[in-house]
Amino acid sequence: MMNQRTILVLGASGLIGRFVTDDLRARGIRVVGVARSLSPAQKMSALDIELPILSLDAGALTRLLREQAVDVVVNCLGVLQDGPGSDTGAVHRDFVARLLQAIGGSGRAIRLVHISIPGMAEADRTAFATTKREAERLIAASGIDHAILRPGFVVAPSAYGGSAMLRALAAFPLDLPRAEMAMPFQPVAVEDIAATIAWLAARDSDDASVKSVSWDLMLSEPVTMAGVIKHFRLAFGTAGWPRVTMPSFMLDLGAKIGDFASHLGWMPPMRSTAIAELRRGVRGDPSAWIAATGIVPKTLTETIGRHPATIQDKWFARLFLVKALIFASLVAFWLVSGFIALFVSYRAAAGILSAHNFPPALVDPITIGTSLMDMSIGVLIAFRRTAAIGLGAGIAASLGYMFGAAILTPDLWIEPLGALVKTGPAIVLMFVALLMLDNR
Repeated sequence: MMNQRTILVLGASGLIGRFVTDDLRARGIRVVGVARSLSPAQKMSALDIELPILSLDAGALTRLLREQAVDVVVNCLGVLQDGPGSDTGAVHRDFVARLLQAIGGSGRAIRLVHISIPGMAEADRTAFATTKREAERLIAASGIDHAILRPGFVVAPSAYGGSAMLRALAAFPLDLPRAEMAMPFQPVAVEDIAATIAWLAARDSDDASVKSVSWDLMLSEPVTMAGVIKHFRLAFGTAGWPRVTMPSFMLDLGAKIGDFASHLGWMPPMRSTAIAELRRGVRGDPSAWIAATGIVPKTLTETIGRHPATIQDKWFARLFLVKALIFASLVAFWLVSGFIALFVSYRAAAGILSAHNFPPALVDPITIGTSLMDMSIGVLIAFRRTAAIGLGAGIAASLGYMFGAAILTPDLWIEPLGALVKTGPAIVLMFVALLMLDNR
């Protein structure tokens, strides 16, 4: 029976992996969800396991499959672009090779369900696409029972990466360049992906019809990116707004900025690979999938337009693009303020202390120390791994400046430019940034 089987979902913290894990459990299937890291909200079960999955060798993967008595492996692991901590070849190709070796050596009849990308191999231009295709070739040559699923643009209740970006575009009076808006963009509801995996899990291991299949999962009707965004705008109530079309150079510049941010540990959806894949379009032929499973793909109206956007949907969409501006402005604020005090207006900064009767021996060390501290806070905020530490340090330093000035230099509170008074809103902005730090 289907509910006696065990499904192992790899990448259970991602957009597809998390939904599939929860959906299959709701169907009564035993699902083990594995990810390198899970947020506290994602640890819904004792079967949600944190493992350095990409570091495991074939032997460790084999032990995992045996210990959990796995019948179906769903591989949702993927990274968009090479960068610090992200290697498309290691994730898409090398890991799949070890996984196939582990399945073959497990002594169990395990079916592999692999999430890939649509499109023709001849059109692959990015490391993301070519390594995904290499993984498909490894799977096809392995002789292992498998299903390669190639979903189109995934529409899900949650938002992450590209789906979050489209929601943000729908919430603002802004369009991408006309050429990109006209690109084919065949979507699929994440519910249909989960239903397909459940259907595959219910098939017996000796069912020849699903021994080795490759399906495009998407709507049959051609849809453009403009059509997808239109449905989001209808849900957000912004369909009637006048809009400004972004020039192509701004899109390319945004991708370059996103590439730079990725080297600091952030994962912005607008990066060179994302734009390249966008300009390639999302298209495929779902007829074989529909005929085999009998699943009728949900329309955009069913997936997006069933209910108007809630206030939490609207807040997220409006703040998604603003988040990058908030962090960039805080980094600039701390770096520039420290730089100016240290290199541009050092005498004026030191003069404030001297004018308030600070011991001469302490004036230079305090001026230099606080300037370096400010610049260090900016650097900490700039890197994703240390951003929370930097924001906390920024809040503490700002409060220290305010209370210190109240005791030692109270007249600065009423100086004409109100520098200390403006520190309060800066503290609030840093607190807001802390609350927006989560990605999942």
